Amino acid sequence: MSEVVQRSFNATLSSLSAITLEEMDSIKLMNRIDSKYLTDEAHLLAVLADAANAGYRVLETEGERLSPYTSVYYDTETLRMFCDHHNRRLVRQKVRTREYVNSGTAFLEIKRKNNKGRTNKKRIGIPNSELLDFSEDKEACEYLANKSWFHVDELSPVLDTRFSRITLVNPAKTERLTIDTHLCFHNYRTDKDATLYDAVIIELKQDGRAESQMKHILLDHRIKPMRISKYCIAVTLTDPNARSGRFRPKVHKIEKTIHKKVSIQ
Repeated sequence: MSEVVQRSFNATLSSLSAITLEEMDSIKLMNRIDSKYLTDEAHLLAVLADAANAGYRVLETEGERLSPYTSVYYDTETLRMFCDHHNRRLVRQKVRTREYVNSGTAFLEIKRKNNKGRTNKKRIGIPNSELLDFSEDKEACEYLANKSWFHVDELSPVLDTRFSRITLVNPAKTERLTIDTHLCFHNYRTDKDATLYDAVIIELKQDGRAESQMKHILLDHRIKPMRISKYCIAVTLTDPNARSGRFRPKVHKIEKTIHKKVSIQ
């Protein structure tokens, strides 16, 4: 992000009214329908300006409105969760640990997609030190066994995703919008890294298919829905042996959006 764009970005983000974590409790949307969108940082500025005019509020934690996140995705030796997604299995799961850096909290999270397109997320708190290994945490292991199809012995870390997130809430508190920027990946199994530069992944989270002003804002800026998984894109970029043909057109779409090739190291 250039210095000029950064100044505009900071000013626009500051123009939004704040919402606290406590106020967010009523709109966790743990059982929801997700709509994802892809854009770049330049177009994000216009979206944020329109969101401010429409009365959207931004999550502020410890005085910060841009929150760093770290997620560690787990999978089997054969990448079953990745393959289920690649093979279009409608009912599937993902297992990850996530650190919410600003609040200093960490969780083991289990995401389940059903055949109606709804996402259900369940989570349990863990110490930050267990992001890469929670196998000695009896409570977390039991939670995994009870809430997922997997046992802790089947899983190991595949990769981490690091990004900065903006979270917006509409005035009626019926939807959340997460905006992920500065996306970087590291694959623990291949030791490869990748970055998406100034690509932005937006996710609109609702309990149902209610009317959404944000959908109109995004459409006004020609930002259309796109099914995209950070985990699957990251594996595609960092594991040359993974069967990832279905996701490669999405990588090309990202490159077309940001007008450059993604970086792989």
